[in-house]
Amino acid sequence: QVQLVESGGGLVQAGDSLRLSCAASGLTFSSYTMGWFRQAPGKERELVAGIIWSSTNEYYADSAKGRFTVSRDNAKNTVYLQMNNLKPEDTARYYCAARPGLITREPASWNYWGQGTQVTVSS
Repeated sequence: QVQLVESGGGLVQAGDSLRLSCAASGLTFSSYTMGWFRQAPGKERELVAGIIWSSTNEYYADSAKGRFTVSRDNAKNTVYLQMNNLKPEDTARYYCAARPGLITREPASWNYWGQGTQVTVSS
C-alpha cells in the first residue's frame, strides 16, 4: 500500500530553519505531484507548497514565498520542504500528500496523505 512518512519537524525558535522530508513508497513516485500542507489547531488544512513530477512547476502559498523551498528527488522517492526564517505563525502539523495530475489547493483532491510532523516555532 502507499505510505508517505514525514520527518524533520521539531521545536525551534523564530528565525531558525527546518528541513522536512517525506519518503514515499508503494506508488510510482515520479508520476505524482507532491504537496506539503499544514494545519494549525482550529484552522483549515492549507497547501503550503507543491511540486509536480518533473519539478518544472511549483506552487507556494503567499505565507511561504521567499522563505520555503520545495524540492524532490525522484531517485530517492522523497520530497523536501526547506523552511527558513521560521515564524511563530508557521506552527502547525505539516503533512505530505500525493496526487496524480496538477497541483491543487483543495485537500480533498489529494489521494494519499502522511501522518504529519509537528513544527513548533517559539517567539
